[in-house]
Amino acid sequence: MSLKISESASVQMPMKTVASLIILVAMGVFAYTELTARLVSLETSRELFEADLLKKSEQLPVDQEQLMLLEDLYKTVEKIEVRIEDMMHNKVNIEFVQKQMDKALADIEILKDKVRANGNGKIH
Repeated sequence: MSLKISESASVQMPMKTVASLIILVAMGVFAYTELTARLVSLETSRELFEADLLKKSEQLPVDQEQLMLLEDLYKTVEKIEVRIEDMMHNKVNIEFVQKQMDKALADIEILKDKVRANGNGKIH
């Protein structure tokens, strides 16, 4: 039994079936497009991630350790700078107190001399 279809053969389908087929094909094309876009996005992300890993792997462990040490040194230097600034303020205060003390000692010596001159060192 052979099936012969000629050019003049006609097919009749209800409009509902034709519309369903068109919608089904459109949904398939849309799903394929979305799937392809998602795959491209994931591949791009993966390639960027691998490129970052390659850059990281090109750094030797010694280089990474040196970078960590440099960061620690910068933090330490910043702390030292703050302490030096605080010490500069202390120096000014110490010099002021030293001048006041020198003046007080001079005044005490003057008072001692007056007491000695008045009563030979006896206090009444």
